[in-house]
Amino acid sequence: MNLFKKRTVVGVSVTPEVGLEVAQIDFSTRTVVKYGTRPLDYNIAQREISDLDIFKEKLQDVFTELQIPKGTEVVINIPAATFKINDYPAALDEYQYSSAIEEELLGLPLFKEREAGFSAVVLPGSTMQFNKVGYEAVSKAMLIEIALLIEDLGYKLIAVDSSVNSIINSLIYLDRVNTEAEMTWLLMIIDNFSCRIATMIGGSMVDIFEEKISIGEVLGDTENYSTVLNTVEPILKNLPAKYLCVVSNTNIISAEVIANKLSYSAPIIYQEANSYAKEPLLNIGPEVDPDYAKRISINVVGAGIYRDFAPYTPVHFNMFNKSLGDIYYSQQPPEIKINGKTYVLSDEFLFKVFAVIAIILLIPAILAALLFIGAIKTQKSEIAKLDRDIETATRFLKENESISAELFDEGDEIKNGLERNKAVYSYYTIVGTEIPRKLWLTHLNFSDKVTIEGQADNLESVYSFFRNIKDYNPESDIKLQKLGLATSTNNFAETGNYNLDSESLLTSLNADFYEFRISNEPEISKEALEDAVKGAAKKDKKAKSSSSSSKPAPLEPIKE
Repeated sequence: MNLFKKRTVVGVSVTPEVGLEVAQIDFSTRTVVKYGTRPLDYNIAQREISDLDIFKEKLQDVFTELQIPKGTEVVINIPAATFKINDYPAALDEYQYSSAIEEELLGLPLFKEREAGFSAVVLPGSTMQFNKVGYEAVSKAMLIEIALLIEDLGYKLIAVDSSVNSIINSLIYLDRVNTEAEMTWLLMIIDNFSCRIATMIGGSMVDIFEEKISIGEVLGDTENYSTVLNTVEPILKNLPAKYLCVVSNTNIISAEVIANKLSYSAPIIYQEANSYAKEPLLNIGPEVDPDYAKRISINVVGAGIYRDFAPYTPVHFNMFNKSLGDIYYSQQPPEIKINGKTYVLSDEFLFKVFAVIAIILLIPAILAALLFIGAIKTQKSEIAKLDRDIETATRFLKENESISAELFDEGDEIKNGLERNKAVYSYYTIVGTEIPRKLWLTHLNFSDKVTIEGQADNLESVYSFFRNIKDYNPESDIKLQKLGLATSTNNFAETGNYNLDSESLLTSLNADFYEFRISNEPEISKEALEDAVKGAAKKDKKAKSSSSSSKPAPLEPIKE
C-alpha cells in the first residue's frame, strides 16, 4: 500500500453547449475513469450560470451518481467573461499591477455594476522594462457562491480556471498542437459570443485578440460562417505564423468547415469541441457510458488534468485566490516557516511528517533489536545526522522566533536596485539595440562616469546615436565631447599643421571616417591637446633628423 498516494481530483466544467460535466481522468494513461453530465442553463449575455441553486442540485446528483467521495478535491472550469494580455512596467510589484487590472476591468460593460474576480500571471515574454501579464476574469460574486456551495456539499475547491486556458492545456496534453521551443503559431477559439485569436510561442501566449460576434441557429449557416470569416480574416492577415489551429466551442460552427473556408498563408489544423466531433478526445474506462465518449468536452479535460499538468505549462491561472477574501483564506491550510522555507500544513503534508517522526522513533528500537548486525554503525550514524538536523532546525527557530517577515521586502529591494542602476541598464540597452548602421564602438566604460568612444563613416550616424542615448536618459549630464575626422600624431608631424578644424584635417590627411567621444568625464581642453600633439611631433622630427645626419659605420673585415 502506498502511504503517500496522491489524492483524487475531479474536474467540473460549465460548458454552454453541453451543460454541467464532471470527469475524473487518469493523467498517465489518458483515460476518462468517470464521467457524468447534466443539462444546465448558462446566461451568455451576463457570462454567468443562470441559477446557482440548480447548479448545486445537479452537481450533487452527478457526484452521487459517480460515487465521488466526500473531501475529494475539485477543479472547476467556466467560460471566461474576459481574457486579456497587457504590458506593465517591470518596476510594478504584484499589488500594483493587480490594482491596474482592477481599474481596467471597471471600464468593461460586464463589470461596471459588479465586481470582478480575476487571476493574473506574468508570462514568459517579459523583459527588463516590461512585464507581460495575462489575466482572466468572471463575476466575483459567482466565484464566491461556487466556493460556498462546493464546501457545503462536502468537497474541497482547489482551483477555478477559464475555458481559454483549459483549451490550451488540453490541446498540448492531447498532442494536438506543436509546441516546440520558438515555434510560432496561432490559436483561434470560436464560441457563441466571440472569436479569440491568441498568438503563441511554444506553449505560452504572447498576445490575444477578442472580437464579439453575433451568430445563432436562426440565422442559417451561410450568414453564421460569413460572420466568423469577416471577423477573423482581417486579423489573421496581419499575424504571420508557422500554422493556425482552429477550435470551435459552439455547435453552430464546425471547425473543419471554417478551416476549409479560411484564407491563410500557413497550414491550418482544426479541433472540434462540439457536436461535430467525429472521435473521442480520450479513451474511456469501463465505468463510462460509451454514448458519452464523443460528448466529453475539451473544457472538462482541461479541468480534470489541471493539477497534474501544472509542471508542464509555463503559466498557471487560478481564479480561486486571495482576491476573493475570507472565503478563500478560510479554506486554506495553515502554513509554517522552517529555515526560511514555507510549508503548507495540508493533510497530506502532516501525514508525511507524522510518518517520518514515527519512523525516527522506531529506529532506536530496531537498532537495539539488531545490536549484533554488522550494519548497526551505519544506522547509528544516520540517526545522529537526523538528530543534528533537528537540533539545527530547532536552534534556528528559537534564535529567529522574534524576526518578522516585514523586515525585508523582496519587491522593494528589487525596485530599489532597478532605480539605482537605471542609467547603467539604459546604456547597456542602447549599446545592444540602438547602434546605427556604419557606426562602431572602440571603448566603453559604465561606472560612476560613462565614456563611450567609437568611429563612424558619416556624421548622421553619430548624431543619431547620441540622440538615442539622451532619449533613454534625458536627465543625464552626458555630452558629445569629441567629434572630428580620424587623425594621428604622425600626420600632424608631417604636415606641421596643428589646427584642429575639420576642413584643414580633410585637406591634409584625406581621412574618410569620424571619431567621437560621448562622456560625462571632465573634458580635455583644446590647449592641452595641442601641447600634447606638438610635443609628440617635435619628438618625431628630432628622431628623424638624428637618423638622417648620422653616417653609417664602416664595414669590418671578417676575421678567419
